[in-house]
Amino acid sequence: MRPTSGLDLPEAATGCAALVGARDWAATPLGAVDGWPDCLATTLAMVLRSPAPLILAWSEQGIILYNDAYAALIGDWHPQLLGASVRDDAAAALAFDDHARQVCRTGGSLSVRDRDIVIRHDGRPETRRFDLDYSPIVDAHGAAHGVLCVVADTTQRVVAERLATFQLTLADALRACATPEAIMALTAERLGQELAASRVFYAEITARGWMTVKHDHACGVATIVGTHSLESFGPDLLAAYRAGAPVVVRNVGADERLSDGARVGLTAREVGAFVDVVLFQEEEWVGLLAVQSATPRGWTAIEERLIQEVGERVKVAVERARAEVALRELKETLEQQIVERTVELRRYHDIVEATVAPICAFDTECRLVACNKAHMAEFRRLNGVDARVGDVFPDQFIPEQATVLRAFMKRALADESFTVTGTFGRPEIGLSTWEISFTPLHDADGVVIGGFHQATDISERIAAETELAIAQEALRQSQKVEAMGSLTGGVAHDFNNLLTPIIGSLDMLMRKGLGNAREQRLIDGALQSAERARTLVQRLLAFARRQPLQPVAVDIAQLIRGMADLIGSTVGPTITLRVDASHDLPSARADTNQLEMALLNLVVNARDAMPSGGMLTVKADRCVVAPHDKLDVPPGHYVCLSVADTGTGMDEATRQRAIEPFFSTKGVGKGTGLGLSMVHGLAAQLGGGLTIDSAPGRGTKIILWLPLSMAAPSLPRPDAPVEAMADRAGTVLLVDDETLVRASTADMLSDLGYSIVEACSAAEALDLVHAGLSPDLLVTDHLMPGMSGAQLAQELSTRLPRLRTLIVSGYAEAEGIDAATARLSKPFRNDELATSLALLTSRPSPRT
Repeated sequence: MRPTSGLDLPEAATGCAALVGARDWAATPLGAVDGWPDCLATTLAMVLRSPAPLILAWSEQGIILYNDAYAALIGDWHPQLLGASVRDDAAAALAFDDHARQVCRTGGSLSVRDRDIVIRHDGRPETRRFDLDYSPIVDAHGAAHGVLCVVADTTQRVVAERLATFQLTLADALRACATPEAIMALTAERLGQELAASRVFYAEITARGWMTVKHDHACGVATIVGTHSLESFGPDLLAAYRAGAPVVVRNVGADERLSDGARVGLTAREVGAFVDVVLFQEEEWVGLLAVQSATPRGWTAIEERLIQEVGERVKVAVERARAEVALRELKETLEQQIVERTVELRRYHDIVEATVAPICAFDTECRLVACNKAHMAEFRRLNGVDARVGDVFPDQFIPEQATVLRAFMKRALADESFTVTGTFGRPEIGLSTWEISFTPLHDADGVVIGGFHQATDISERIAAETELAIAQEALRQSQKVEAMGSLTGGVAHDFNNLLTPIIGSLDMLMRKGLGNAREQRLIDGALQSAERARTLVQRLLAFARRQPLQPVAVDIAQLIRGMADLIGSTVGPTITLRVDASHDLPSARADTNQLEMALLNLVVNARDAMPSGGMLTVKADRCVVAPHDKLDVPPGHYVCLSVADTGTGMDEATRQRAIEPFFSTKGVGKGTGLGLSMVHGLAAQLGGGLTIDSAPGRGTKIILWLPLSMAAPSLPRPDAPVEAMADRAGTVLLVDDETLVRASTADMLSDLGYSIVEACSAAEALDLVHAGLSPDLLVTDHLMPGMSGAQLAQELSTRLPRLRTLIVSGYAEAEGIDAATARLSKPFRNDELATSLALLTSRPSPRT
């Protein structure tokens, strides 16, 4: 090993560094500092500068060197240990032993945890715990010449863990104690054993300075059970007791707070040190927990804290035990009074006990003093545990419920009788809503001594009321929709009467080519607007379920396949169309034209819900709705026509309102809000229904439920050629109570080559026939003042058997109309009227 040129000490060295620098090491086995090896000098320089406790032993002799942090740990052993050899008993006991040196000498390391080492402070021995980590000190060639030990004082942690375990064990043991005396006896015994105290006891001190000890734990000293005067302790100590401050005395003979008489008295009782913790402070007495040592003792901070915490724990336990004793005595007294006073009260008690309503009584501290079986059963059902007499009742509930219940009980204790509702129980077990009546309890002088409550579980009633409210709201909404439908239907009927002459006149002007090019454009624009109004009115009538329908047996699969090209061009190239319709589907009862319009409406809505493209599926299936199925569709057999998209979807609020008239999510000017209303009205009018399944981001599926038809599907028949009309021209009896409608229709009929006889009512038409008129055709409105168009047709059919009838109406009212009677919906164009008449005249006469 290469010798060092000198020892590198900290500047302005103090403590251990100063002692090392001042010592003549030449007279020691280490020799002069200049001859110290580099590894020793370097390690020592590091040790002296370290804030952590470090100690090293060098060479075979094990010369000990350490720093100031280690010196602070070893008390009276410093500075005599500095420079000593590990072969000294003291040095070996403090840090190094043969085993540790042997391990490090061979290049190994060693860790020792929580080693007991006796340290002396001011001549008094004290056992402390240390963690010791040993490492070898090696030279440049790896040879070990010494041992370095890192020291950590673990006394506080070890003691804290032990005392925490003690407190938990003590708390468990105290729960089994039923009286204050048993609690104090157990506490004195356990605490005395844990702290190795000479004496531990609980005492009651009166305001006059007398201390009563009913039980003590005495070890090696005499018991002091009995009554003792504290006046001799002096006013300072007695005042401290009364003020409730802990009193800590480490040396009775040297504590200036004690009077001479107090020292004499304590010495006579073999007390050299003590810790007193005040437990109770009342007007007449003060209770305290006393821990005493027969000799002077340096109570550690942990011990003082333990005594104080045990005192607080015991205080709570004693209060609980006193309350339980008082409660038991009160209960026994009350029961005795009940037995002694009257048998009738006992009968009342039996009635309360037998009632199904939970009933309980509580005292002024909200502690449970009595309850019936129903209360115990319901509490167990909702909380999973039993309620016990003596428990503070609100504390048995979760915090938010405890606050509510405590407020209720305080109102009763304030002499208030009242009834409230509240929800109680453990959420993970069960919650119930209760109607609770609180009533205060009074003693013979009228003073409130507690209260009681009677509870009724109203959970089912609340649920029923909620369901009723939902049903009533649904009924109100249904009534609103029905009223709106009635209003809409009436308005739409009037609009049809207004639109009929407008569309008829504009159509006539267009067909005749009147006016210049600009005027023709204006006429065409007006006609297009009128047609849009006509479509809107049809949707209103569909919503109101009053559109004129001609339901027939429809092959839904054929209808879908026939519209596939139209649907594809409607949705555009960014949307993939999938059509799924079986060939063996039964026929559905529907109006073909209205069903096609409804399907196109659903397709357009689906397209608008997929602005970035997606998948559109049009599908037809056979479905059955059972009576127990929860659908807004009557039970029965159906053909289900569904339109499903992969678009944005609807939230629940939007889905609920989707079929409301004029409700739209497309923005201003982008829709009438009547599309789904029309489809829903059509389905309902046919005896089926409409359902919507949708969620945001999941798309929408709308199903149109169409009832089955027992008839075979009707094949489409080509319209009669208009040119054949001239061969069938004749006299038309035109009946309508609306002058403008009648005039417009008359002009159309005149253009078609018919002779027209007009009548403003059914009665006038009958008068004309009675007067000798014999028309070839009857074109009549249906709903008119007095006799309806259907009734007029039936009346004339008896007089004119060959008369053909066309009923024209803007309403869905079909009562009294023969199913075989031809019908035309208002408003209509000339070609629509011509087609209807062509079909009518192509039929065989009613009676030939």
